[in-house]
Amino acid sequence: MLRFLLDTHVFLWWVDDAPELTAAARRAIADVNNECYLSLASCWELAIKSSLGKLQLAMPIERFVSEHLAANGFTLLNIELHHAAKIEKLPFHHRDPFDRLLISQAMTEKLTIVSADRVFAHYGVKILW
Repeated sequence: MLRFLLDTHVFLWWVDDAPELTAAARRAIADVNNECYLSLASCWELAIKSSLGKLQLAMPIERFVSEHLAANGFTLLNIELHHAAKIEKLPFHHRDPFDRLLISQAMTEKLTIVSADRVFAHYGVKILW
């Protein structure tokens, strides 16, 4: 069993069955023996993008995320104090606050990040793409 943290765009691409999602990512997410997590940070990012009009969802964010978590067997990863505290020590290879929190969560929880964002590699976290 492998454990994956889905980047925000990966979650959306999975839900939309988008062609941008690689075959390796698709296989890993589809494998029922693997655990897939969506960070609360990604939910926060989706809500902000939706409120700014940069993202159109078919339903309100809470329902959208809840339904897709349940339908896919994904687990919501809450943000804990130790996740936020680890960010204090991270170098600034990446300035995006959502991604920095995902990096911290992946390091702390020993998760592989599924993402097209190659900057994550600078932090020494495992990446699947």
